[in-house]
Amino acid sequence: MAGDSKKLQPIIVKRIKRGGHSPHSAAWKIAYADFVTAMMAFFLLMWLLGSTTEGDKKGIAEFFNSPLKVSMLGGSGSGDASHVIKGGGLDLSREGGQVKSGDNEARRKTVNLQDFKAAQRRAEFERLQGLKNSFQGKLANNAKLAALQSQIRLDMTADGLRIQIVDENQRPMFASGSAVVQPYMRELLRLIGEVLTEVPNRLTLEGHTDAKPFLGGELGYSNWELSADRANASRRELLAGGLPDARVLRVQGLASSSLFDKNDPAAPVNRRISIIVMNREAEERFFGAPPADENESALARPAAEVAPLISLPIDPISRRAPD
Repeated sequence: MAGDSKKLQPIIVKRIKRGGHSPHSAAWKIAYADFVTAMMAFFLLMWLLGSTTEGDKKGIAEFFNSPLKVSMLGGSGSGDASHVIKGGGLDLSREGGQVKSGDNEARRKTVNLQDFKAAQRRAEFERLQGLKNSFQGKLANNAKLAALQSQIRLDMTADGLRIQIVDENQRPMFASGSAVVQPYMRELLRLIGEVLTEVPNRLTLEGHTDAKPFLGGELGYSNWELSADRANASRRELLAGGLPDARVLRVQGLASSSLFDKNDPAAPVNRRISIIVMNREAEERFFGAPPADENESALARPAAEVAPLISLPIDPISRRAPD
């Protein structure tokens, strides 16, 4: 019996309930970590906005307003700058904002245009200088005209190469008080016309006289008509030397308004013909605006634009004191 009582003894299981946290006691740590992360992101955003230029802010706003349009077509601050960061600038040293590729492109175009014009001016100057040397060489090799070298003045002006032929007491260019060209003057002008065919530049012809008045006064045939007629007579001799008529842009008589020797208004040197081989800038000033095409040839303008300004021919009646 004793053995059976042992077998019937109940088994007692002791369960010890230990104190601890509830199943949701660690959730606040996760929430706190999220809050700190959000605050860090907020402060970073505020710092970035504070250091961003106004133009970049507009680009960002444009992107969020129409992201598909900006992505496809590009826009300020989104795709018009060459940088590793889309929309970024190129010059990080600037305090007033970044330099976008559009700004750099405009600056490069301006610099390139200035370089092109400077190179064009240098090339034109060299061409006119070569023309000057060519004319001097042909004049020196011509035995008949070599004696006229003292009457020829060559110089470079703001309008181009200026060729001036002046009078001497013993060798006038025209008959006294008229526009009749002397034989040696005719040969010289035709040689100049031949040389000028080497360049495409336009020409301005100017006639000048001294200050001696005509006996009939300024209301009749005066130094103004005489200087214009002499310039026009010189134009005809240039054409006879082979110069195309369209190359002559302007023929004008200046009388004694621009004296060569201002100290002696009656000096023979004041009676002269000026032939100006115009550079491109002088042509553009004459037409009032540059040609539409920078590569336009000097001979490609409409004929209406190049009609020479020539005074009407007047029969020169010699009422002027002898030259």
